[in-house]
Amino acid sequence: MLSWLGGAGLLAVGAARAARAADPAQDHALAVVEPPRPAPAFSLQDINGKTHRLADYRGKVVLVNFWATWCPPCRQEMPSIERLYLAMKGRPFEVLALDQGETLNNVFAYMGQLNPSPTFPVLLDQHSEAAHAFGVMGIPTTYLVDKNGMIVRQAVGGRDYDSPAIRQVIEALMR
Repeated sequence: MLSWLGGAGLLAVGAARAARAADPAQDHALAVVEPPRPAPAFSLQDINGKTHRLADYRGKVVLVNFWATWCPPCRQEMPSIERLYLAMKGRPFEVLALDQGETLNNVFAYMGQLNPSPTFPVLLDQHSEAAHAFGVMGIPTTYLVDKNGMIVRQAVGGRDYDSPAIRQVIEALMR
């Protein structure tokens, strides 16, 4: 019975996401986190072996995206995250994409298939420890962390991250 309810819940979430995806106004929504809460610390390696700590980005607005290669909405939003990242290059902004539970080989192979391949850091959260610390319930889930390390916005489900509405939110946070 419990597994049936879990499956029904997943179907309901999927239907709600599909309905939201059909409404373009929702694609730009980043929910306000009120009150803002401290972003959990993490230290993870990227696909090139470099270690990234969230604390190293204090003073910048950071888009923290939890995703996986097998997740269709994650794959769909990746190009918009890259466009946003390139548009904000040289500004106090960073993107950290945390892959959930996959091997380096799987993630590296997927990155090689993308054209263009993302230039932002892609980190490996192989045991989903950072995801658990953030309270991620499904992917994609994205958080905006302000310059003081506080989570101020969040989104569950795919988004168009280089939309004017989302850029405006990020611009305001960088001031």
